[in-house]
Amino acid sequence: MQKRIKMKDSQTVWYGKNFKLGILGGGQLGRMIIQEAIDWNVHIYCLDPDPNAPCSEIANGFTNGSITDYQTVLDFAKDKDVVTVEIENVNIEALEEVEKMGVKVFPQPNVLRIIRDKGIQKEFYKKHGLPTSDFSLINSKADLSSFDNSSPKVQKLRTGGYDGRGVKVLKSQKDIDNAFNAPCVLEDYIPFEKELAIIVARNESGETSTFPVVECEFSAEANLVEFLFSPADISNHIENEAKEIAVNIIESLQMVGILAVEFFLTKDGQLLINEIAPRPHNSGHHTIECNITSQFQQHLRSILNLPLGDTSSINCGAMLNILGEKNSNGPALYDGLDFLLNESGVFVHVYGKEVVKSFRKMGHITLMAPTIVELKQKVGFIKGKLKVHSG
Repeated sequence: MQKRIKMKDSQTVWYGKNFKLGILGGGQLGRMIIQEAIDWNVHIYCLDPDPNAPCSEIANGFTNGSITDYQTVLDFAKDKDVVTVEIENVNIEALEEVEKMGVKVFPQPNVLRIIRDKGIQKEFYKKHGLPTSDFSLINSKADLSSFDNSSPKVQKLRTGGYDGRGVKVLKSQKDIDNAFNAPCVLEDYIPFEKELAIIVARNESGETSTFPVVECEFSAEANLVEFLFSPADISNHIENEAKEIAVNIIESLQMVGILAVEFFLTKDGQLLINEIAPRPHNSGHHTIECNITSQFQQHLRSILNLPLGDTSSINCGAMLNILGEKNSNGPALYDGLDFLLNESGVFVHVYGKEVVKSFRKMGHITLMAPTIVELKQKVGFIKGKLKVHSG
């Protein structure tokens, strides 16, 4: 789905050393944005608290510092032409100040305020009539004293959670005893059929575009996406409905940038929004090889107010996260890379993280095949062949 709008004439020169694009965060998402930006000679500067962050060696400029400290973010961002983020947990007050100075900030600070707090995020869905599970907001574990064990709930920290962290399923008294003692969202547990995701983009001119819906498979032990398939095994009706909801969300936010929308598909065929992320997302990594335009190039197009790219699939695709082996903690060692590189239609992305930890995202593998059947066979063949450990 693509909504085309006549572009506004722009005199901004977005390429070359006189234009500075700043990214708060220097992890793998920033690294993959830079890899796309190099083709257009877009100069990118990153701020990250880790001096050895994945972007540190390939950015045009790298600042080692806190992305949550007001003065550090202000000093970093004030001389940039455009600032974006690769993580939501940033100092929004500093971004509001640089926006007043004339720096363009995408996604906008008011959008980050809504999405960063899962409670505000859920209230936004309710206000705009967007489908999501029933929920309540609690301030501490004490608010769970009247919890009914007969109806399982999902407890999510309102802020700070990522990659499966900050989420607990409450089914018993033992679960309640181990619940988070902090402001949380308490949601109904959804017995879903599938977990789906979609990427939608919007530029300043109001043009929107969506990628095909993908189907996600989660690792119960790591509590994050293990692999995904594109296209999802769903009806055209569900595909179109997911695209319409995604466009509705990004337009309701008036957001500029790229937005990932995660859904539950219920057993009775309903789509319920789980969470959204205002940045390139794990569910879109396969687009580097499997789509005409990648999510990372689409992000650049949207925040630079360029025409959005063609999101059509080139082939069926799958993405497997490369996770650190359980109980690993130390310098990263990779076993099995030569095996994968000997396989046709298999693409390995290593993020450049020097230290491996249990279930840390160290890279991803993209696979391509003419059909989903062949693709799933290929996934089964290579799954587990590459291991990252600390020796």
